[in-house]
Amino acid sequence: MLMKLRKLLHELKPILLMVVAQLSFSGVNVFYKLASYDGMNLRVLIAYRFIFASAFLIPLALIFERKIRPKLTKTILFQAFLCGFIGGSLTQTLYVEGLVLTSATFASAMTNLTPAVTFVLAILFGLEKMGLRTLAGKAKVMGTLLGIGGAMLLIFFKGAEIDIWSTHVNLMKLVKPHGGHVAASDSTRVLGSLLSICNCISFSVWLIIQAKMSANFPCPYSSAALMASVAAILQVVFTLCIDRDLSQWKLGWNIRLFTAAYAGIVVQGVTITLITWCVSIKGPLYASIFNPLQLVFSALEGSLLIDEPLHVGSILGATLIVCGLYTVLWGKDTEAKKISQLIPLKISEEIEIMSTTNSTNSNCQNCENCNRGKVDKNLSENIHEKEEKNTKEEA
Repeated sequence: MLMKLRKLLHELKPILLMVVAQLSFSGVNVFYKLASYDGMNLRVLIAYRFIFASAFLIPLALIFERKIRPKLTKTILFQAFLCGFIGGSLTQTLYVEGLVLTSATFASAMTNLTPAVTFVLAILFGLEKMGLRTLAGKAKVMGTLLGIGGAMLLIFFKGAEIDIWSTHVNLMKLVKPHGGHVAASDSTRVLGSLLSICNCISFSVWLIIQAKMSANFPCPYSSAALMASVAAILQVVFTLCIDRDLSQWKLGWNIRLFTAAYAGIVVQGVTITLITWCVSIKGPLYASIFNPLQLVFSALEGSLLIDEPLHVGSILGATLIVCGLYTVLWGKDTEAKKISQLIPLKISEEIEIMSTTNSTNSNCQNCENCNRGKVDKNLSENIHEKEEKNTKEEA
């Protein structure tokens, strides 16, 4: 019984960790909104995010992975640079720019295109197989479509307001408005949508690169520390080139410091490490299919912390997202079970082939040895006869 419980917990570990990861991602959206309402430059906030993450992850990598960390090669360093640039600085910058030109809700909704984009890229890179002829392959495709459809329904269809609970808590009242980022006009909404789509593509590309890097560098703390350090350097340089107002870099004991610390330590430090570990174990598609949960948690946190009401569309969209999530998980689990059943058969076949080959090689080798023995014997007899003949002739 205890062994079954441990096995169950081991199987549920990736799922629970990815749910926690999406919960932390939804929390940072709320803090981004509060920091923006306070007037903080979000590019500066992203730079602080990676600075805090580097300061948090580097000691952990040096302590826990000093004995198991492989040697840093040029390939690993190049992959770390790509992860820091594409998955770090570029992804966050595109997300913030899309958020500014549209809205936080729309930018958060567009991130749910990530599973579909990752699924396509994983097929192109040979990391996933579509397998539409199998039930598991159809489940993965249908689950992805259900998740995206539920996310779009949650955003674009409100319906009647549902008053399930009311905590009467609104953190926006605790922050003094300083004219923060607001959504632009409809003329710039198209550009914001394109940037949000590019954000999904860059995040999906990062998952693919991270999967390749994890195969050669299976150290989640060190990998996340390298990524955060590269992203911090790139983001600081980019922000100083675009925004030269040094007063934006000042932090006090306020929502700006708390948001930067939360985004750096909890999200970029702990959460990205969890995603890195999950990608190395389950693959990039598995990590991306949990993204729709971020909208569900955002809707709940918005109603609990910012006093935003829930609507019928939110409930229906969340239901579709959860159904799509479980459908994809079922497809992945079915594929994993089939692979686990095929592996012992392949191993047994390989053992039989190897044993047959070895026996054949050994027989051939014995035949060669026998032939060599016969040849050596004939040569020795001929040499002996010639020596006797020469001896008789000399006598």
